[in-house]
Amino acid sequence: MPTISGSIPPDGDPLAVSKAADALAEAVRVGVACPPVRTLFAEGDLESAYAVQQVNVRRGLDAGRRTVGRKIGLTSVAVQRQLRVSQPDFGALFADMAVPDGGEVPAGRLLQPKVEAEVALVLGRDLPDRECTVVDVLRAVDFALPALEIVDSRIAGWDISLVDTVADNASCGLYVLGATPVPLTAVDLRTVTMTMTRDGETVSEGTGADCLGSPLNAAVWLAAALADRGDPLRAGDLVLTGALGPMAPAVSGDMFEARIAGLGSVRVGFAKEGSEL
Repeated sequence: MPTISGSIPPDGDPLAVSKAADALAEAVRVGVACPPVRTLFAEGDLESAYAVQQVNVRRGLDAGRRTVGRKIGLTSVAVQRQLRVSQPDFGALFADMAVPDGGEVPAGRLLQPKVEAEVALVLGRDLPDRECTVVDVLRAVDFALPALEIVDSRIAGWDISLVDTVADNASCGLYVLGATPVPLTAVDLRTVTMTMTRDGETVSEGTGADCLGSPLNAAVWLAAALADRGDPLRAGDLVLTGALGPMAPAVSGDMFEARIAGLGSVRVGFAKEGSEL
């Protein structure tokens, strides 16, 4: 994956960007969420927020972590309502965020985890054009998988604006992928239905249409946004296209499973406090 763009905007405040990035990084280091970082910036200053995101992504790369793709956030109206935001965003995915299907998240790994079910796409071709179309995405996608994204916020109490979540790498936490690739010729992503359970009880439902009308539309949005920044999606990238329904909070001992029609199922557990993995 190429270097992720996100330089400080010409009229931005480098000190504010550095201060926000440091606060978010320190929250991860000490395991204690920090106050919102939006107070450091003008209202709605997404360019500075993406610059903050880039600082900590670059720190991860410098520390030897490996990026494997992108996530799209806030594609579901239900999730937008939960978090009181109104448009999508994106963040970087690292290889060490992956949890095996059926695996467990260690106790204390995340600060404030919530789980959402979505469609993952793996690309077989680059998507370099700013005017990306659904046809371009259809040609580029190698296969789809069911996925669980375990979102997390380094902002205390999930008290976030769009600026906060963008700065916080789109509230990335961990992700879980199903094991059986499905070609797009075998499934209509707009009409797929999703049911997610926690310990056997349904906690979220939705359809592909609940993700910007279709997960393919979400991928088009992402491809265009990244190409416009000079950092396009590349062959081999993993794309988490966004929630198909409301997210659900997770605590130790929980077991989540999502079933997406035509794609299969995917499961993850949360280890109990004090358990040995």
